[in-house]
Amino acid sequence: MQTLYANSIGIKNILDVAARFHAKVVHASTSVVYGPRPVDGHSFKEDEHGTADILSPRACYDEGKRFAESMCATYAQVQGIDVRIARIFRVYGPRMPLYEAHMIPDFILNALDHKDLEIYSDESFRTSLLYVSDAVEALVKLMAAPAGIGPVNIGSDIDVRILDVAQKITEMTGSTSKVVFKDQLLFLTQLGLPDLTKIKETLGWLPLVTLDDGLRRTVEYAVSHRSLLGLHSYIN
Repeated sequence: MQTLYANSIGIKNILDVAARFHAKVVHASTSVVYGPRPVDGHSFKEDEHGTADILSPRACYDEGKRFAESMCATYAQVQGIDVRIARIFRVYGPRMPLYEAHMIPDFILNALDHKDLEIYSDESFRTSLLYVSDAVEALVKLMAAPAGIGPVNIGSDIDVRILDVAQKITEMTGSTSKVVFKDQLLFLTQLGLPDLTKIKETLGWLPLVTLDDGLRRTVEYAVSHRSLLGLHSYIN
């Protein structure tokens, strides 16, 4: 229910404020507006309409984000406000919340405790992973771009197996953990990859942080702030 409200009432409130004060807005949308990973494996371009099951248990998020984009576009057309739409693919890095089925931080903490690293899928599960500083730089560039740029993909176009990511983390932490596979979670789906042609050509942006460097920084942060991270998650 809270996801429904955030993607409808929450966005409406933000757009109303933007219209009142003639403010520029960036909407953090998501790659799920395109739907699941295509069978032919093509990368998603911004002009692809995508598909979503509007009655599925996760439609509150998937279709909710699609509706939020429609609301942004309508406010731009009717109210004349400057709205930027960032379609963000999977991002990782320090300060991610724990114990909320976020794979990377859970992998790291379990590896540090020499516990099993759990993948809620099988060995074939793949995704793209963008380090947080690259995502922030892309958002800054998007806000600085001329008006009317339209939706922009922000993500990595490199496909990686989650199994390989888990194994990298065990190596970086010197862990004896094993990787185990569990039943797939509703909100952990195999998403497609972004076509980055538009953001490269219009904003001059491309991902700079490699997966190895990004994981190493994330591991270092988790090791340094382990007790605080655990306390924060326990309180929440």
